[in-house]
Amino acid sequence: MNISRRELMAGGAGLAAALVLPKGSLAAGDSITIAYHVNLPSWDPTVGLSAVNPTIQGIYQCVFDQYISQNPDLSFTGGIIEKWGFSNEDKTQIFLDVREGVTWHDGSKLTPDDVVWSLQRAGDPDTGNPIQFVWGNAKSFKVDGNKVIVDLDHFDPSLFPWMAFLTAYVMPKDYYTKVGAEGFEAAPIGTGPYTVDKFERNAFVRLKANPNYWGGTPAYNSVVFKFVTDASARVAEVESGASDVTLEIPYQEYDRLKEKDGLSGQTTPVSDIAMIFINDIGVMEDKNVRLAAHHAIDKEAIVKRLLRGYGVPIDTLQAPEYMAYDASIKVGHDPEKSKALLKESGYSTDNPVKFTIQTTRGFKPKDYEMIQAIVGMWRKVGIEAEIEVYEIAKHFELRAADKLAEAAFYNWGNSIGDPSTSTGFAMFGPSPHSTWDTDDVDGMIGPLWGEKDEAKRIAGWKAVDKHIAEQGYVIPLFQFVQPIIHSNKINVVPHVSGALHPHRMTPA
Repeated sequence: MNISRRELMAGGAGLAAALVLPKGSLAAGDSITIAYHVNLPSWDPTVGLSAVNPTIQGIYQCVFDQYISQNPDLSFTGGIIEKWGFSNEDKTQIFLDVREGVTWHDGSKLTPDDVVWSLQRAGDPDTGNPIQFVWGNAKSFKVDGNKVIVDLDHFDPSLFPWMAFLTAYVMPKDYYTKVGAEGFEAAPIGTGPYTVDKFERNAFVRLKANPNYWGGTPAYNSVVFKFVTDASARVAEVESGASDVTLEIPYQEYDRLKEKDGLSGQTTPVSDIAMIFINDIGVMEDKNVRLAAHHAIDKEAIVKRLLRGYGVPIDTLQAPEYMAYDASIKVGHDPEKSKALLKESGYSTDNPVKFTIQTTRGFKPKDYEMIQAIVGMWRKVGIEAEIEVYEIAKHFELRAADKLAEAAFYNWGNSIGDPSTSTGFAMFGPSPHSTWDTDDVDGMIGPLWGEKDEAKRIAGWKAVDKHIAEQGYVIPLFQFVQPIIHSNKINVVPHVSGALHPHRMTPA
């Protein structure tokens, strides 16, 4: 009954948004309405747990610009920073050429001081940036015309890619200083392609095109993101025409809707990995249990039967597009091996090992059903897992506090493809995003943060991934394929990061 009530409330989000949207906001050719799968909890893209939620970066990127941007294929391109690089041989100094002619949404001019202030603020532990340990590397700043010169505490091979990733947004120094955190939350401004017109928490956000955007005015004057967290409700939204675009719906619905008159669809392998975090508590301290859980999962069957083939099974936290992907790392589906491993630790189908697995429901296509299937596979070898459903925001809260259950389903995004941002932050104990915390992994990862020899660095990450697979410290499942359904009157450009960008949409 509790689940039914939650589903009813989630499904009602689309209706609630529709009821409060201003009349005429869906004018053809002038506005796009997107049935979006998550709520927007905060407008500051650099602070708090929402700042590291990959699923809302697309909304942030409508309003704010990043230091460095990424094309839909993940190649890097200029953002607020047009050119960048290292200034000395030991790579402890960098230069950033700030784009000229950029204005904030209030009409004021963006300056190099905004870039310096944003980096300093991000690196200050007191501001609450969850990636502070990256930005805190900057020791001092010097402005020379439109060039910012930054002295680093140490070489970081992933620093520039991070400038196109989570929390890497340029913020308005004068405006934020004047209005403060609460004032900014009430009336956020950026330099992005859209301005915030109206925001109803847990219902919708309406954006207006920025006519002064340095990258060119978007094709659509208005964009509405409805927050519709229930997948079936998103299907109803786009099928009824109440929304023009939606994403992350069940694949059988995608296959049905893409053939429907007036609709089009596209699927793109994205940089998200479906995985099961393993926490180093309770029965999961037993290597046999961890590996048995991994070997029992038939990933090919899950992708084929539940996801209709939309997925790429993997055994490492590196997707095939990532720079440290190693196709030789295999764990394999072997239920008999699972039974043998569990027997060594005194477990069997008659005396199963027991633990909890947490999962979202409707956040990703078939997420809950996948975990149901995995629990069924586990049961056959001697593992009895109890499913606990939570919202994605709760996952972030529990993970930050290191209070996840023994196993927890999640999707890990790494749109910059660097192994430090996949295996590194997911598995390095001191990272605020890690669940597993043991000295062997930390000892292997630690030296790689500052390794200047790129070939040696990548080889080191591959060795880490192999060790993790052999020890069963995490269970990678597959690379996601993102389904997008939209009106055939709109051209939608998928982005491999998974971000949905209305400023890339044009009339068909």
